[in-house]
Amino acid sequence: MSFKKWREDLVKTLISKGYLSSSKIIRSFRIVPREKFLPVNLKEKAYIDMPLSIGFKQTISAPHMVAIMAEVSDFKNGNKILEIGTGSGYNAAITAEIICQTNDKNLGHVYTLEIIPELFSFAKKNIEKTNYNKKVTVIQQDGSIGYAEEAPYDRIIVTAAAPKAPTVLIEQLKPGGMLLIPVGDHYFFQSLIKIKKNYDGSTVTENLGSVAFVPLTGKNGWKSSSY
Repeated sequence: MSFKKWREDLVKTLISKGYLSSSKIIRSFRIVPREKFLPVNLKEKAYIDMPLSIGFKQTISAPHMVAIMAEVSDFKNGNKILEIGTGSGYNAAITAEIICQTNDKNLGHVYTLEIIPELFSFAKKNIEKTNYNKKVTVIQQDGSIGYAEEAPYDRIIVTAAAPKAPTVLIEQLKPGGMLLIPVGDHYFFQSLIKIKKNYDGSTVTENLGSVAFVPLTGKNGWKSSSY
């Protein structure tokens, strides 16, 4: 099997369908090995454009959704990012490639939170074996309350759907920062919401359309903790 060829074929498909357009994001998709962020029995499906189960009723997002969120987030080199919902660690690795350009001393960093202990361990191992551990810090805790220890952030990216955007996350944004979060029903009927924080502390909200994500659990998410 040729993961490299499959990866390149996927990138070309995402470009042709309009999901990928930024050169730095295209580069990250070409570099990050999605197969290394999957359970062994799913590696051959790594470059099919669909979400895949990683256990505990959680999924790794379809590549086109990862691309959409990366493009919308308008990541800059040197950004400090908070990701909520680490999953397998793939999205954090994609983000790290975008914001941590090695030819620039102003390196960014991704802090990513995972509430499920087993997935925290899985993601941490994946990040370490792909050598992203200097660019990505994986933390086990309730992501719905954010991570005040490293706030404020340039971007906060939530990869699970919440009943509403938690105020505490907006508070942890830098002025000029952005929160990207799916909001809506427990499953399926959700909208991808972009919230921009102005320099005077006010916010501007934009609905980017319908999406389907697994539910965000925790204090400011859905209360069910059954995985």
